[in-house]
Amino acid sequence: MSLTHLDADGSAHMVDVGGKAVTQRVAIATGRITMSPEALVAIRDGLVKKGDVLAVARIAGIMAAKRTSDMIPLCHPLPLTKASIEFAFEETAIRVHATAATDGKTGVEMEALTAASTALLTVYDMAKAIDKMMVIEGICVLEKQGGKSGNWVRG
Repeated sequence: MSLTHLDADGSAHMVDVGGKAVTQRVAIATGRITMSPEALVAIRDGLVKKGDVLAVARIAGIMAAKRTSDMIPLCHPLPLTKASIEFAFEETAIRVHATAATDGKTGVEMEALTAASTALLTVYDMAKAIDKMMVIEGICVLEKQGGKSGNWVRG
């Protein structure tokens, strides 16, 4: 298997997607942040002094999806048709689902992963005064739709 971001000499390069067909592409990424019961309650009940943690984290995740190519060196800048962040409370954690979509020539997995990661980092930043021991974990792509390699869902 060859790596697409390396040329014949082994040098990094941006993949040429000029000959690829435009298709609808969607990716959903997830991750979670575990925390103390006190931090979870404070976030859930809106008691964090910095403000509405999940509202700020949602905006941060969406902004990150839109700016992925500025942060990940070989990513193509993509005109996203959708970037969304959803949160769910678990027993000891908050889970994020980040969705990115475009009509384009390359996938949006990196945009979804960047959105999920940034949303979780923002939760950490806003709640670290309550719990410095929070752990961000399990960031991965759950589902991918479109493109040459087709659709897949993590089992």
